[in-house]
Amino acid sequence: MIDRDDPYFWRDLFETILKGTGETFYTVGFSLLFTVVFGLAAGVLLVTTEPGGLLAKPFGSRTLGTVINRLLDVAVNIGRSVPFIILMILLIPFTRLLVGSFIGATAAIVPLTIAGIPFFARLVEIGIREVPRGLIEAAESLGATRWTILTRVMVAEAVPALALGLSTTVVGLIGYSAMVGAVGGGGLGDVAFRYGYQRYSPEYMFGVVILLILLVQVFQSLGNFAARRLSHR
Repeated sequence: MIDRDDPYFWRDLFETILKGTGETFYTVGFSLLFTVVFGLAAGVLLVTTEPGGLLAKPFGSRTLGTVINRLLDVAVNIGRSVPFIILMILLIPFTRLLVGSFIGATAAIVPLTIAGIPFFARLVEIGIREVPRGLIEAAESLGATRWTILTRVMVAEAVPALALGLSTTVVGLIGYSAMVGAVGGGGLGDVAFRYGYQRYSPEYMFGVVILLILLVQVFQSLGNFAARRLSHR
């Protein structure tokens, strides 16, 4: 029986939510790191390896760029089409092989990363496609190398859009982390499920919900602010 008049109840509530918040930052932070590294690479390749793209090269009767582009496009579409709860189940053997367990905050990083990469990759692709073609052609006419065009023109000009895409990805990962926490992945989702639902304590549930809303608002606002500042550089 929960005794809300017991001062230890509120202390335990605070400590439990604080611990869950730390685990959420841990899982989201590492999964975001891997998502940005691999998602950025995938998004850039989706644009530059298409027919006529910056990195398209002849390869027999077809282009190597086209093959890479189509494989990446299919992989990204598959990754975005599989519901996250099903993806977690499918990845259990892979997660266990990679980290030795499929339960816990560290194990949660694996499905979060796999879900985040295709999501961020598509946002990167959209952002880079918004770069005016004239800027790329001007750089080519001046004799800039492919690497210079890619980094100093395409990616650099897409930074505001990438900032928005990054904040959107963070928000998505926070939501996914709450979901994976409800099935043994730790974090705020685990707190809401074990304490709020299983122990019938609405204080835990409301505390987690309010905190998640605040986190989403903060990260989305930071992304919007960064995009505005970068767009006027």
